[in-house]
Amino acid sequence: MTTATLAAIVLIGGFIALMLLRVPVSFAMLLSTLGCALVTGTNFSVLVRQMVDGVNNFSLLSIPFFILMGEIMGAGGISDKIIDLANLAVGRFRGGLAYVNCLSSMFFGGISGSAVADVSSLGSVVIPMMKQQGYTDDFSVGLTVTTACQGVLIPPSHNMVIYALAAGGGVSIGSLFMAGAVPGILLGCAMMALCFFMGKKYNFPKGVTVPPEQKKSVILRGILPMLTLIIILVGTGLGVFTATEASAIACVYTMFLSMVVFRSVKLRDVGQILKNSLKTLAIVMTLLATAKAFAYMMTELRIPAAISNGLLSITDNKYILLLIINVMLLLLGCFMDMAPLITIMTPILVPVVTNPAIGMDPVHFGVVMIFNLAVGLCTPPVGSALFVGCAIGKTPIERTAKNMMPLYLTMVIVLMLVTYIPDVSLLLPRLLMGYGA
Repeated sequence: MTTATLAAIVLIGGFIALMLLRVPVSFAMLLSTLGCALVTGTNFSVLVRQMVDGVNNFSLLSIPFFILMGEIMGAGGISDKIIDLANLAVGRFRGGLAYVNCLSSMFFGGISGSAVADVSSLGSVVIPMMKQQGYTDDFSVGLTVTTACQGVLIPPSHNMVIYALAAGGGVSIGSLFMAGAVPGILLGCAMMALCFFMGKKYNFPKGVTVPPEQKKSVILRGILPMLTLIIILVGTGLGVFTATEASAIACVYTMFLSMVVFRSVKLRDVGQILKNSLKTLAIVMTLLATAKAFAYMMTELRIPAAISNGLLSITDNKYILLLIINVMLLLLGCFMDMAPLITIMTPILVPVVTNPAIGMDPVHFGVVMIFNLAVGLCTPPVGSALFVGCAIGKTPIERTAKNMMPLYLTMVIVLMLVTYIPDVSLLLPRLLMGYGA
């Protein structure tokens, strides 16, 4: 056995073994990387430099601002105002609360950029409301969890920032933001269509109609948070400012809304908000740093090249190859967090899909990858959004996941449309930013 083969076994096998032992992902990657370095004789200082490089990037500064923005919204009760706005739009129909769930996730996801934040903030309100109106526990939790996945597609999404950097820095973050909007909205509309048919079949209850005298107030209080999305989209799309600058401005605006306009956040709450944000940020940055060192060792052992050659040798049919990549990403998403998977798999798969035989646009593939991994957020055994939803709804994960099959199927159908029809993702970047022109 050669040294390279032994090192690859230590790297990949060690990581899988540590994951099975329930070691946190970041530590599993770090320990397997150190073990591999010992086998190859790589100096640990090289790995330290790679870890520093993994987090030493100006564009990554947008991540703490996006995280802080989500925390401010959660603490400021902005989710309630978004739910009220969604209820005004679709709540009066049969199965109205299910539509409200989908639409509010679409709105809130476009502000927070996080599926877990969506489930935590909206789910704590919507899930009890749905259960109270007669919806089953599993459907209430399942719908909330799956619709929350729009949060990583509809801009802003810090996962798209990670992908842009992992792809080598040549992918525009603004184009990625624009490219994710239509697939995210399409997913939300597909979920609403499913709710329509299920409402007919199971006779969902009608929602509550908002009194006319309250409509103006509901619209105003719901529209103000939505301006955050406009700031980010317009700013980055038109090149007025970078994604990092947009996130900082949006964060200041959100703080102004919560503390001055709505007065739902007090000065004494700021410390706890910052503490929660730092906890989340520490997890994300640790994952990115260790994933960078892990990816470096994989590159040194030529594992990405071997995987690329292996995939291209299976078939030269791009449709079958894209299906294989989708299945692989869906399976990986069931067992690993999104951020490290993006960091590790992007350098492996981008050369494959951009190969002339396939000719896929890297922005389009970025949306496809993030969509695949978003499905992983709501699938066992590691789906973080599913865990949070089941905790709020007090339902067992196994039973809930089993009863979510129609929802999973809907997500996969939309994923296939996004994969095989590039214009679904690239239409907005081309129209608004002249991408690819």
